Amino acid sequence: MILLFGGTGYLGGAFRLELQRRELPFRNVSRSELDYTRFDPLLTFLRANQPEFVINCAGYTGKPNVDACETAKADTLVGNAVLPLTIATACAAAEIPWGQVSSGCIYTGAKIVESGRERVEKDLTTPQLRALLENSPDWVRGFTETDVPNFSFRDGPCSFYSGTKALGEEVIRGVGRSYIWRPRIPFDEFDNVRNYLSKLQRYAKVYDNVNSISHRSDFATACLDLWAQRAPFGIYNVTNPGFVTTRQVVALVEKYLKPARRFEFWASDAEFYQVAAKTPRSNCVLDTTKLLAAGVKMRPVLEALEAALQNWQPENKS
Repeated sequence: MILLFGGTGYLGGAFRLELQRRELPFRNVSRSELDYTRFDPLLTFLRANQPEFVINCAGYTGKPNVDACETAKADTLVGNAVLPLTIATACAAAEIPWGQVSSGCIYTGAKIVESGRERVEKDLTTPQLRALLENSPDWVRGFTETDVPNFSFRDGPCSFYSGTKALGEEVIRGVGRSYIWRPRIPFDEFDNVRNYLSKLQRYAKVYDNVNSISHRSDFATACLDLWAQRAPFGIYNVTNPGFVTTRQVVALVEKYLKPARRFEFWASDAEFYQVAAKTPRSNCVLDTTKLLAAGVKMRPVLEALEAALQNWQPENKS
């Protein structure tokens, strides 16, 4: 049996559906049933039930976005750093392997390879770099699992949310047997306030940047594939291979959904942060070589985006 924490959340729901599709016995454990934020009750529960594997999708993201984490720092720290450590130590004590849903938002920017030399660029919005992204995308490299986070408390500035996610990875590393799965900006074909494609359509103005992103179902499938294949434990970037600009995504939305609105973009980072955002945002490219080397395949990002928009299901408001 597999235990699932946070199964009612946006990514947790994808795990729940994929476990059902595979007909794997699992138990979606709620906080009302078990306060898994407390070590002693959690360890007792694990020893009594002896699950084969534990999945943690629970955390604190802030609503409607990460700006809310700036005024709920205690909840954010507990949800994203203390909780993973509690689960890690309990699973280690019970000798049970587990998987933690982390985030790729602990990075910003990408690696640029020019004339055989590699450098990190934190800001990909400059005209020179945007031209390079469009004309020479092969020169862009994503951050790998061995790269030290550069959007964290140790390498700021960063959002408080990203800082706690990086800290959460740091405190559980080396504790027991675990996977750390990193998604980025989840999306799929189902209209939802947490869906990146839904958010884009609802924004008054759109913030243009460059990112790796994760189809929600593809993400859960890849994570479970790692466990099913008994891939080595450790950190995995779990995004659809490649990267996209916001303008590319908007162009696809216009092509397939033909919205009545006309999309407007913020004129600059300065305007975006002055008017729309309270804390820095992570925009980054992640490398998925390790995931692919483990035998786990995900659709290329543009293929996944087009499929989501071709099969778009508006929110049922009845």
